[in-house]
Amino acid sequence: MVGREIEEVLNEMEKEYKYPLKYVEWFEALKKGKLLGLKCEDCGRVTCPPFSVCQKCGSKKLKPIELNGKGEIMTFTVIHTAPEGFNPPYIVCYVKMNEGPWIPGRLDLNVEAAEKEGVKLLGRKVELKGGAILPGDRHTGNVERVVPLFKLAE
Repeated sequence: MVGREIEEVLNEMEKEYKYPLKYVEWFEALKKGKLLGLKCEDCGRVTCPPFSVCQKCGSKKLKPIELNGKGEIMTFTVIHTAPEGFNPPYIVCYVKMNEGPWIPGRLDLNVEAAEKEGVKLLGRKVELKGGAILPGDRHTGNVERVVPLFKLAE
């Protein structure tokens, strides 16, 4: 790879690795309120966010699917001191989706109200609300990112 132009390397990688779901497609779907994943045609495991191979068996036979967006909070943390460009406090959580994968995301819940009420979050059912757009900063080359945004299920 030394001495080669980045475009040449990227073209070679595109030929070698056929990604059934690219991150840009995943981000765009999140912005529209859809959560996409990959289902392994060999073992049946669902991987999300997208990877180039199955996270269980290593197969490259992956098929894009839409997840139903429902799951359960497995762990969470309240961010009071946030990185540059973020407005604390906010909640980051890992959600075990009904289809199996654990996905990191944000929880759309007023932190002050949740703490005041003593809301219990572990094990609570949630559903996808959409995508939370995170601002770019000097560490990301000012490129915005999108993460799943969940809300408590009724």
